[in-house]
Formats: sequence, structure tokens, C-alpha cells
Amino acid sequence: MTAARYTEFPNVGEKSRALEEKLKKIWVSKPGFYGFIASVDHKEIGIRYIVTAFAFLIVGGVEALIMRMQLAGPNQNIVSPEAYAQLFSMHGITMIFLYALPVLSGFSNYLFPLVLGTRDMAFPRLNAFSYWVYLAAGIFMYVSFLLGSAPNDGWFNYVPYADRTFNPGPNIDFYALGMILLGISTTAGPANFVVTFFRMRAPGMSINRIPILVWGTVTVSAGNLLAVPAVSLAFFLLWMDRQFGTHFYDAASGGKPLLWQHLFWLFAHPWVYIIVLPAMGMVSDGLPIFCRRPLVGYTLVVLGTITTMVLGFGVWVHHMFATGLPYMAMSFFSGASFIITVPSAVAVFAWIATIWDGRPIITTAFLYFASFIAMFVIGGVSGVMTAAVPADLQFHDTYFVVAHIHYVLIGINLFGVLGALYVWFPKMSGRLLDEYLGKVSFWVVFFGFNLAFLPMHWTGLRGMPRRIYTYPDGVGWTGLNQTTTAGAFLLAFGLALVLTNVLRSIRKGEPAGDNPWDGPTLEWATSSPPPPYNFAVIPVVASRHPLWEERLCEGTGRTSIDRGPQLDSGREALATTAIDAHPDLILKMPADDPWPFFVTIALAIGFIGLLLQAWWLAALSVIATLAGTIVWLWPRRDLAQIAEKQHV
Repeated sequence: MTAARYTEFPNVGEKSRALEEKLKKIWVSKPGFYGFIASVDHKEIGIRYIVTAFAFLIVGGVEALIMRMQLAGPNQNIVSPEAYAQLFSMHGITMIFLYALPVLSGFSNYLFPLVLGTRDMAFPRLNAFSYWVYLAAGIFMYVSFLLGSAPNDGWFNYVPYADRTFNPGPNIDFYALGMILLGISTTAGPANFVVTFFRMRAPGMSINRIPILVWGTVTVSAGNLLAVPAVSLAFFLLWMDRQFGTHFYDAASGGKPLLWQHLFWLFAHPWVYIIVLPAMGMVSDGLPIFCRRPLVGYTLVVLGTITTMVLGFGVWVHHMFATGLPYMAMSFFSGASFIITVPSAVAVFAWIATIWDGRPIITTAFLYFASFIAMFVIGGVSGVMTAAVPADLQFHDTYFVVAHIHYVLIGINLFGVLGALYVWFPKMSGRLLDEYLGKVSFWVVFFGFNLAFLPMHWTGLRGMPRRIYTYPDGVGWTGLNQTTTAGAFLLAFGLALVLTNVLRSIRKGEPAGDNPWDGPTLEWATSSPPPPYNFAVIPVVASRHPLWEERLCEGTGRTSIDRGPQLDSGREALATTAIDAHPDLILKMPADDPWPFFVTIALAIGFIGLLLQAWWLAALSVIATLAGTIVWLWPRRDLAQIAEKQHV
């Protein structure tokens, strides 16, 4: 690359405004429907992920409220047993697969290039494709409700009940094919995060200067690349058993029903950490802002994050202690399940020390983050109790386990997400959320959540099985279930207040400014909301906290925000080396492109063909998908030959 194109550009005065106008014309998405389906702007895609995930959260919450009304008293008949089974299954599928990870992907999509000091993700069109496929998979599975054939074997979908012999309708086919389709999204997205992490950081952002939220996301992205193929294979083998009479899970014909559990939990237990670690990363970066000091133990928290994900692949069998496995195997996985608490405890002590040694400002976001720590401890302790084989045999398939998973999914994931919403909503919208309404909604959510799910521990200890449709009078569960139902409705009201705050603040919120919280990382160096190109010049980073360097006396140099590579010859981004983030390449980035959307449509039609056993439609879809992919990847002159990479 020529020296002129890499001139360090002072971003000041008339020359600065001219550069910003030029970059805006280059990077801005087109208006209207075409711009909507063609945009590859990571910020738009991130917001779409967040909005879609919260929509699924609302739907999953409504399903939960219907189930809680059914269980509020003995011998209820509000819904039929089959309808309850479908509600139960879709509630779990929605919350675990369609809300928990996608909402974290939304925040990560939005924030990744901003905190890394770059202009977009490494593969912008793949980023758009991963969102469209996620949306298509969610719609595909929810169409089953319209047909009265929603999944009805729980989100864990155990065989043999999931086999065609015992479940002949299309219910399980919707789930199997929908999860395979979703697996395409949850493979494409993580691959993009990993490459962006290694190659798209601002110059000087060496491996020890990367924000924790980035570490959390890239760690679970690597985990996803290893875990998702296992569950995709599990569902594919199940679909083969159901459609073509193979015998992978059929014990009568030499198959292994436990193979399903091994493949499923090999994915599903790492998934627990996949939906937790990014939230932990957001807390680790958000909490210090309101404590007015850096996170205590940065290096230990990073190592703990990575260690947790690695150990997460060695604990899946603790979901199978009741299946009659050999004692030696259960001993190993029991030990691993105890050991995994150590890196998690490191993060807890780091957060507590940060609060203790800081000067906390009690904002709504701080309240969510502080309560996140408490929920993390409760969920972790109830989880580690199941690591002991004798205790697990008592807790297994009781409401104690239901309480635990809700403390993990809502107490850890949702509380972290709501805290992050209050921190980064001003950056996304340019307006602040209302603090008074925010604090009111926090206390309603906090008390509603604990009123709903804390009593479930005692319900389980009293012997109430999970997946139960109704129960007789006089077994001692009525009062606890009524308390849980009241808490669920209180929690729903609190979340409605949060949604009200968001919708109101988008229109009438107080203007936020560029850095309303005085945050230390690069996203706060841009306007709110950021321009399409993120940074007029690429920042050059000199420390872990670029915007707090003066007060911390951190590093030997100073971060440069207004002087750096301008990269204005078309859509360009700077690639840097993996460890030390030295400038390495200039990358030609693709413009808006509708083909990821069209390829998703073709792919979804193929899955509809597989569901209907319309093999001609599936074959036509394969041809259309391949053709669309070729057009998508074909080099374009107007993009100045996308594949070109020039050395700095």
C-alpha cells in the first residue's frame, strides 16, 4: 500500500469535516426496503439481533405465564396436556436458543468493532447472513404453533419419545430441522467474531489490552464452533431415524438411546457457559465505569473466562448421572463439575473487589450489575450441588433443577443484559434511559424474579417433578406454586416497565452526548449514535483504558483518537497482527448486498421442502442456494475487487 494512503491524518477543522462527509457517503446504507435487506452495517445488524431476541423473550414469557396459571393450583385444566407439552417445549427452546445467545450476539455485533477501534466486522455479509438465518430458524419453529404441531418433548428432546413410533406428528421434525438451520447461524456468527478478534483490532491494541467483553464473546465463539456441530449431528441423526427408518437411537434395532443424551449435553452444557460468559464480560467492563476504577484482576478474569469454557466441555455427563453410567466415569465428571467453580469464583471476587475498592455510583446499570453478582452466586451454588452424584440423584428431574436453570438463564443472562442495556443504550440511540423509571423497574424485576424462582428450590426438595402438567391437592406444593406464579407476573410487569422506558426514551429521552458515563474504552470516543464508518481515522491505542490514561497514568505513550490512518479510498478497514496488533493489511470491505438475504430465503425453502418431504423442492433449494452463494461471492468491480489485500 502506498505511503500516501497510510498518512496519519489529523482529524481537525475543515479537512476533518470533508473527510467525515466523504466517509459517510461511502459507508452509509441505502434507505428503504433495499437498504433494510442489503445493509451489512454491524450496528444495524446488532440492533436487529437485540430487538428480535427481546421479541422472542416476550413470546417465551407469555408461554411461561400460561404455564404458571396452569400450575397455580391443583387439578387445573386451563390448557390441555398436549398444549402444555408444546408450551413447555417452545418456552425452553425460545428462552435458551432464540433469546439467550442472540441477544448477546446483538450487543457483541454492535460493540465489537467500536471497542476494537475498527470500522466493521471481518466478514460483513456473513454477519448479515447469520442474522437472517437466525430469524428464519425462529420463524420456522414458530410456524409449528400455527399448525398445532409445535415441539412437544421438551427443549432436551429425549429419545425414545422423540422417535416417530411414539411421536408420529411433525412436531419433532419442526424442532430437528429448525435447530439444524439455527446451527448454520450459530456457526457463521462465531467464526466472524473469532476472525474479527484476531485481525481487526486498532493498532496498538495488543492481546493484553483487549476489553473483557471481547474476551467473553470470542471465548464462547470458539466454544460454539466446537459445540454446535454435536447438536446439529444429533438432530440430523434423529431426523434420519424419523424419516428413513435408520436406527441410530433405536435400542430394539441395535441403536443407542444414550447417544442422543451424549451428543445433546456435549453441546448443551457448554451452551450454559456460552449464554453466560458474554454477559459476565459486559459486567466486567460495565461495572468499573460506575465504580470509577479499572477492574481488579484483569488477567485472572481473562484466564478464568477461557478456563471456564475449556472445562465446560468436560462436565456434560453430570446431566446423565441417573442413567446408570459406570462409577469411574461419574467420578471424573463429578470432579470436573466441582473444579469449574474455581474460575467462576475468580470473576466473582474480582467484581466484589472492584466495588469494594472503587467509588460506586448507584445508577440503574450498577444495580443490575450488583444483583447479577448475587444471582450468579445463587445459580452457581445450586448448580454445583448437582455435581455431587448422590445429591444429583435426588435433585434430578425435580423443580430444584428448574430453579437452578432460571437463576442461570435469567439471573445471570437477563440481569447482565438489562445492565448492559442501560449502559450502551445511549451509545445506540443518542438518548439516556430514564433513571427514575429504571430504578423502579429494577426493584420490580429483582423482587419478581426471586419471588418466582427461589421457591422452586423448595418445591423441588418437596418432590415436585419438572415437566409436570398438573398435580393433586394435599401434596404440599400449592402455596409454593402460587407464590411462584405471583412472582412470574410481577417479573413480567417489571420487564414491561423496562420496555416502556426504552420506547419512551427513544423519542423523548435526554440527549446522551458522546460519553455520558465517562467510560474508558474506544466506543465512547465516537458520537452517539456512531457514524456509519465508526471512526474517521483509525485510533492508535497505547493502553488498556484509552480514555482514562491521564488519570491512571497508564502505559508509556498516549492513545491517539484524532490522528491515524484515514482509509478513505472506498470501503476500507485496517487488519493488524494477531498478538501485538501491528498494522498489516488494508482490506477492501463489501458494500451493502442483498444476496445474504436471498440465500437465506432459498435455504429456508429447502428446509420447508425437507419438512414436507417435497424432495423436488429441497433439490431446487440446493440449486438456488448454490447459485445465490456464487453471485454473493463473485468479485465486483464496483467494490474494487473485494478479494484484493494490500500490504501496509
